[in-house]
Amino acid sequence: MAEQKIFAGPRIRRIRNAKGLTQTAMANGLGISPSYLNLIERNQRPLTVQLILKLASVYKVEPEELQAEAGGSIAALREVFADPLLSDELPGEQELVEIAEAAPNVSAAVVKLYRAYREQADRLTDLSELLAREGRATALSAARLPVDEVHETFERRPNHFARLEEEAEAFLSMLDPGDDLIGALKAWLKREYGVVVRVLPVATMPNWRRRYDRHSQRLFISERLSPFDQLREIAIEACLMRMSVAVGAEIEALKLSSDEARRLARFELGRYAAHAVMMPYGAFQSAAQRARYDVDVLKSRFGVSFEQAANRLTMLQRPGAQGVPFFMLEVDNAGYRFRKAGAQGFPQARFGGGCPKLAVHAAFEQPGRILVEAVEMPDGAEFLTIARTLEGPQGAFSERPRRTALLLGCDIGFRDEIVYSAALPGGNGQGAKAGAVAATAVGPACRLCERTGCLARAEPPVTRPLGLDEMVTGLSAFDFR
Repeated sequence: MAEQKIFAGPRIRRIRNAKGLTQTAMANGLGISPSYLNLIERNQRPLTVQLILKLASVYKVEPEELQAEAGGSIAALREVFADPLLSDELPGEQELVEIAEAAPNVSAAVVKLYRAYREQADRLTDLSELLAREGRATALSAARLPVDEVHETFERRPNHFARLEEEAEAFLSMLDPGDDLIGALKAWLKREYGVVVRVLPVATMPNWRRRYDRHSQRLFISERLSPFDQLREIAIEACLMRMSVAVGAEIEALKLSSDEARRLARFELGRYAAHAVMMPYGAFQSAAQRARYDVDVLKSRFGVSFEQAANRLTMLQRPGAQGVPFFMLEVDNAGYRFRKAGAQGFPQARFGGGCPKLAVHAAFEQPGRILVEAVEMPDGAEFLTIARTLEGPQGAFSERPRRTALLLGCDIGFRDEIVYSAALPGGNGQGAKAGAVAATAVGPACRLCERTGCLARAEPPVTRPLGLDEMVTGLSAFDFR
């Protein structure tokens, strides 16, 4: 195998400048011509083994210094350019290497500036949420990408689209699927659009869940997906074809600001419509009430996943046929929150969803188990929460599968209607109606929470000054007054 060539021109130039040498003086010390040293400094010639040894003996330069100096800078720059705002700016990592090697001080400054930007964006978001919680609207916000706009729009409004529910019922009536919804959808796609559905192996379709090839009229589904998710992907494609006018009208009603945001909203509405087809409103709402909102019972009865049944529970807000107004939150094991929805809008102001003490984070320690908990906010509001891990697309032996956790919640006042209330401390098996329920004290998020003595606190509150008394140390790393 050929040895890797070492181009270290910028580093050689910095060593020379640090020692106050001209190119001619350094070239004489190394026994090479000034023109050759000039080519090395411009990365037009690699360092030879003899030259590396000469640098080590004459100028006391460690050979490792010539190869590994930019490693940390490259990793930090990679973090910067992974940001969605910048992710499309660089075609590859070679430019990162060139920046880190040619201008390390500039690289460090870019990283410092980016981290300051992220910190200020987080603080601005915290401030905006705080003002909203106090009933004072503000136009201030962090940098909003199209995906942020879509998420915020869907989180603020009720998770119910009456027009799509009606279209789904008409579609189901026409399909008449019986006990084979996936077969009925495949037959309809073939009959109406000439589309053939095929499930492809991972090696053939390594990067996609679903891909529709308009030229060959084939819909490809990844074998990584569970049978429930395969059904949903097929239903999404069918609904987007069948309900294009209704979906378009709902998108217009959302008043999004860009074509990319509207495209993302179209996918979210297609997902909603697919759930409406897989779990028809009337049948699902009636079954949910009879089963006292037992998600496992519902997923078995309708042949769907736990996540799909839980998601559908947040949609039951048809006038005259409402269900318990559930809200949901999905996080990954790093704590990133990437899906929030609510029957009446996600209760950001009252609940928040950013507290590390919530059971949704503890769920990763007990995969597949349902954790039931009552939680109390600083203002006294109480919620019943249910948390459970979800399995993502299946990976190969050498891959690490994605695992997320879902939190389903509602106001504690609905506990008598929900089967899970029997698992609460103080519960009596009949909804805990007879006595008070012991609740875990949580907050909206560390930066907005003023609970003192919290062992789980990860950040100081933006609303209180830090305590700097050297004679007193509190339980948290972020003491405040």
